Amino acid sequence: MKRCLLMISLAFFSLVGHADTYTIDTKGAHAFINFKIKHLGYSWLHGRFDSFTGSFEYDEKTASLSKVTVDIDPASVNSNHAQRDRHLRDTDFLDVKQFPSASFVSTNYRSTGEGKGVLSGDLTLHGVTKNIDINVEYIGGGNDPWGGYRQGFSGTTELKLKDFNIQKDLGPASQTVYLTLEVEGIRQ
Repeated sequence: MKRCLLMISLAFFSLVGHADTYTIDTKGAHAFINFKIKHLGYSWLHGRFDSFTGSFEYDEKTASLSKVTVDIDPASVNSNHAQRDRHLRDTDFLDVKQFPSASFVSTNYRSTGEGKGVLSGDLTLHGVTKNIDINVEYIGGGNDPWGGYRQGFSGTTELKLKDFNIQKDLGPASQTVYLTLEVEGIRQ
């Protein structure tokens, strides 16, 4: 009887799957947080955050993404224009002296089909925490040339500046920032 229970338990746990932990590869520059926002409604301003760290758990058997955490240094904003970047760091926008960090912590992942899903979580930016949804696409995974194992994802979301108490008004076309996240993680 004990042997039968042990075999049933082992069979159950082998079906459940196991999530591996991955560190987001920012050191190798294989991960990016990019943004774009309309400038006065006349053109797109593109930029990125150069400094961030994070990790995630991913179960290949069930294709489930969980426990995503990302810490972002808002002072690392880079729009390829030094004067504009100083303005973005100032009180009109990110106010990095008062709010020196930003973060994302996942709360849920829901598959929407083959290799796609919605990652929900709490984004803290400019001292405000809001639940957001990120549309996620699985890019791929496997062995790398250095003896490691990697998984990659792409994500998109959009944020209203006023939702994060960023009050600078550059006109109605400039109220939403669009984020594109490219994440490659190395299994630990």
